Amino acid sequence: MNNLDTQNPNNYIYKTKAIELDILGGLQLSKLESLRVTLSIEKLTKTKAVLNILRQSIDLYNDNQVEKLVRKCAERLEIGTSVIRKTLQELTKELENYRFLLTSKQAELQKPFSKTLTAKEEKEAIQFLQSNNLLEKTNELIGKSGVIGEVDNRILMYLIFTSRKTKNPLHCISLGSSGVGKTYLQSKVSELIPEEDKVEITVLSANAFYYFNRTELQHKLILIEDLDGAESVLYPLRELQSKKRITKTVVHKDRKGNTKTIHLTVEGPVSVAGCTTQESVYEDNSNRSFLLYIDESAEQDIRIMQYQRFLSAGKLNEQEQIEAKEILQNVQRILKPIKVINPYAEYLELPQSVFKPRRTNSHYLQFIEAITFYKQYQRERKYDEQTGEEYIETEIEDIQEANELITVVLLRKSDTITGACRNHLESLKNYLKVNNQTTFTNAEIRRRLRVKQTTLQRYNKQLLEEGYIKKIKGKKGQTYHFEIININEYQELKTQINKALQNCLASINLTA
Repeated sequence: MNNLDTQNPNNYIYKTKAIELDILGGLQLSKLESLRVTLSIEKLTKTKAVLNILRQSIDLYNDNQVEKLVRKCAERLEIGTSVIRKTLQELTKELENYRFLLTSKQAELQKPFSKTLTAKEEKEAIQFLQSNNLLEKTNELIGKSGVIGEVDNRILMYLIFTSRKTKNPLHCISLGSSGVGKTYLQSKVSELIPEEDKVEITVLSANAFYYFNRTELQHKLILIEDLDGAESVLYPLRELQSKKRITKTVVHKDRKGNTKTIHLTVEGPVSVAGCTTQESVYEDNSNRSFLLYIDESAEQDIRIMQYQRFLSAGKLNEQEQIEAKEILQNVQRILKPIKVINPYAEYLELPQSVFKPRRTNSHYLQFIEAITFYKQYQRERKYDEQTGEEYIETEIEDIQEANELITVVLLRKSDTITGACRNHLESLKNYLKVNNQTTFTNAEIRRRLRVKQTTLQRYNKQLLEEGYIKKIKGKKGQTYHFEIININEYQELKTQINKALQNCLASINLTA
């Protein structure tokens, strides 16, 4: 018979014919190696008058403490030692069982929510993944879910987030000026990923990553709102991206005071996404990531402001947004880990203009694999004759779609100036073309393009150092003029990259 009353979580009651014990303050769930409680013990009499009460804090797993309490109860409450000893043993067993029940409930509550799809939802998700022009339809749904503009960036980001389920996930960093929507784009696309598959971080201490459970981060999407607020964890993040695991050795003292060394290991792989305005500051992280430059054009401003007006006027179809999110989340849930083999990989060569070609080449191949992985319900399942491992193969259309999406990424990877400086240079070229000019002054550009003096000086310094512009002396008494050395250099670089990618496809088609 269970005599333990736990209705009041701060005062359990354990009652026998002769004794009533109150467990004041409930139980500690953190230290299972001890059972420390505060007891209020009283002897029950027929007259119901309380003769005496004994209060004592005790570890019920400590035999010496229990024996001292037994003797104290016998002396002060006039209870037989055998009776109080038996009662304490029974109480210990009841508390032990109840604590295990509480810890089991707590562990269940702490488990991440994982939705189980209905047969109808699963069927709809599979039908969607089997549809023609899958990437195009996915991009349309992303737009319907509330992502305004950013047509290429949003599908790129979605596929990068999807790659978290593969053995070699991709990573991305969103770059742009303050207030242009870097965090907004990342948060809106991440809403299409199930909650149980992502970890969102605003601020994290230097050692926090090492205290996750060993497999807690495996195949998760780690979202960092602002890299400036997570500088202390950038090193372990880089290791997690490259080595797919991090280990920290710490000194620990056991209960007896003996010092020993223990290893804290957290396993990957993970997909990492972050936002920043400072491209050059995070170069080591940028090298491991796709760099997505936010659209800062006037056309994008118009699209966003129009969306904001419709939202304020209550003219948006919110139900359509919810349905689009649910479909894409369910699609993510039914994608299963499977090996991808690219039989055309040996014919894929990047243009020589790309910086850090080894890492960029790896990203290019992984991105093609991510597209194939996303199309797994359209691919024939094959099996390795020696190991029996199941796999799917990349098809030429996957490479074509990857090339169309990755051209801008490769273009940025091939550039010798930062993205912000490149945007300024292209705006400058457009201004000169419209006004039929070949030279310009700082004062003119500050006024016409509305650029701060300090920002313009920084851009000019970089452009002069890299040989994109040159100084020209003005007439006597006038300020320096500047001239763009090669106004077509960016278009030439783009043509070179497109030609290299087309040559790869030509080589594949010849051997296919």
